[in-house]
Amino acid sequence: MIGRIITFSVRNKFIIGLFVLVLTGWGIYSLTRLTIDAIPDITNNQVQVISLAPSLATQEVESFITAPIEVAVANIPDIIELRSISRLGLSVVTVVFKDNVDIYWARQQLGERLKEAEEAIPEGLAQISLAPISTGLGEIYQYRLTVEKGFEKEFNPMELRSLQDWVVRREMLGTPGVADINSYGGFVKQYEIAVNPERLRSMNLTLTDIFTSLEKNNETTGSAYIDKNPTAYFIRGIGLVKTLEDIEKIVVKTTASGPPLLIRDIATVQYGNATRYGLSLFRNHCLNRSGLSHISIVLIW
Repeated sequence: MIGRIITFSVRNKFIIGLFVLVLTGWGIYSLTRLTIDAIPDITNNQVQVISLAPSLATQEVESFITAPIEVAVANIPDIIELRSISRLGLSVVTVVFKDNVDIYWARQQLGERLKEAEEAIPEGLAQISLAPISTGLGEIYQYRLTVEKGFEKEFNPMELRSLQDWVVRREMLGTPGVADINSYGGFVKQYEIAVNPERLRSMNLTLTDIFTSLEKNNETTGSAYIDKNPTAYFIRGIGLVKTLEDIEKIVVKTTASGPPLLIRDIATVQYGNATRYGLSLFRNHCLNRSGLSHISIVLIW
C-alpha cells in the first residue's frame, strides 16, 4: 500500500504539488480563523447570582437571601450543579449548566426566576444582580493610568480613579468581546458631610432630618407649561447638586423668627474616598526597543 502511494506520487508530481498547495492554503486560512488565548478560560458553562446585603450576618444572608434564590432556580432545565457561598453581607449562588446550553438563554431563565425569589426576600434587604459573562480566567488585558512628569499635582490618585471609572472604562466597554472592566487602586471619590453632633443637638435635629433634606433637595422635577401662542414655555425645577457649595446651601430647617438653617451651619462638606481594605499590585509587561521584555511592578497604596 505504501509502495503504491510512493509510486503514484512520483509519477504524478503536478497533482501532488497542487494538493500540497491546497492543503497549505487551507491550513493558513484555518490559522487566521483560530482563536488563541494566552490563558484559556477552562471554566464550565455557569452563571453567578451575586447579592449584596451589607447589614446582614452570615447566618441571615444564608436564610434570607441564599436559600430563596436556590429554591427559585433549582428547577431550571439542564442544570448539572448548584452551589452557593454565604459570607458577611455577601451571597454568591453559582448555577452550572450543560456545555451545549446557550449562555444568554441561561441568563434569561435566571432573570425570570429571580423575580420569584425577590418576592420571598424582604424588600430593600439586598441588591441582587447577575455576574458578567466572564470569569477570573477570562482576563485578557491589564493596563494602568500614569501621570507624566510635571503633571503630578494636577492628577492625584482620586482624579485618576475618577478618570478610569467615568471616561476610560465607559469607552472600553463598547469594545466587541469585552464583558466587563474591573477597576483597582486609587481612591473612589465621594462627597462627605461631616456632621457636628453638638450643633445638631443644639438645633434639635437628627441625622434623619439631614438625609431627608439631602434627598428632597437633589432632584429635578417637571411641571406644566404656559401656553403663549404660538409658543409654549415648559416649567422645570432644576435642583441637582453639582458642587460642594450646592450641598452647603441646602436648607435643613426653616424658622419663623430667623434665617433658614443650612447644611454648612451644622456640618462640614468635603471630598472624601471610600474605605480601602487592601493593596493592589499591578504588573505591566512591555517590550523595549532592543526587543528584550521586562516587567515593571507598581504598588498603589
